[in-house]
Amino acid sequence: MNTSDLSRIGLDKNKSEELAVKLNDLLANYTVFYQNVRGFHWNVKGEKFFELHIKFEELYNDLFMKIDEVAERILTLGYAPEHRYSNYMGSSEIKESSEVQDGRVCVQQVLDSFKTLLVKQRTILDLSGEIDDEGTNAQMSDYIREQEKLIWMYSAYLA
Repeated sequence: MNTSDLSRIGLDKNKSEELAVKLNDLLANYTVFYQNVRGFHWNVKGEKFFELHIKFEELYNDLFMKIDEVAERILTLGYAPEHRYSNYMGSSEIKESSEVQDGRVCVQQVLDSFKTLLVKQRTILDLSGEIDDEGTNAQMSDYIREQEKLIWMYSAYLA
């Protein structure tokens, strides 16, 4: 491959752009999920309030870090991360939650959101592997491993 076809970090420019588009889509989904979990944390009520209040805070803090990491990865690839919430709302598969008080409903929405993220992250993992983008590949692998474990834990709560 001609070096003029490579990005500043040595990756195929066209594939890097495709990856950045997919990462921006992931960023939108993470951002809406984050805001939903903030709503769950603030508004959950009922018998398991104390448990869920703490778990939702842990989760939104983790999501906040991942939002920043995804945006920085887009920048590393040489592209701009989307920052407008209106665009996030238009493109995110994860939608705003209107039910933020019933803990069981909130946990089910967390599980549904993780499923959406996992599908998107596996697609990104495949593409990043195809172009030897170890940075994105490692990031997605780490996220997938963490989230699969969280799915097991949140599912156990609903059992």
